[in-house]
Amino acid sequence: MAREPIELSTWECESLLRAHVVGRVALAAPDGPYVFPVNYSVVDSTILLRTAPYGVLGRLGREAPLAFEIDQFDHERQRGWSVLVRGRGEPVTDPAEIAHIDRVWPPQPWATGTRPLHIRLRWNEVSGRKLGSGWEPRDTAETRRVV
Repeated sequence: MAREPIELSTWECESLLRAHVVGRVALAAPDGPYVFPVNYSVVDSTILLRTAPYGVLGRLGREAPLAFEIDQFDHERQRGWSVLVRGRGEPVTDPAEIAHIDRVWPPQPWATGTRPLHIRLRWNEVSGRKLGSGWEPRDTAETRRVV
């Protein structure tokens, strides 16, 4: 049975972004597009990532257009949702800003290795949708941020 896509409000999108900890970031590189799974946090209406300064995201994600997505699917019920954020990646280097991030919600990479570079993505555009009516994405989330 096909489901109609329903647009999520900005509030619903932000609520889902604040409730989760894993997403994907996409960027365009000279040799083609890249998509990386990342852990993230949300501080002051921005998405924060931590990465290695000399990896692809660390080198090419600074001052570059980025897309970031979170989603979840229920294969059994054939429904799901996604939230897409687009904006410019900015390195965060000010110690006071990093201290603020650490107080509010520091991004915690699951991957091993040193990831000292903070990249901020201000959401110039945030949009989302779900398939089907009569259910709330926030109520069916498999993983949620633990506060």
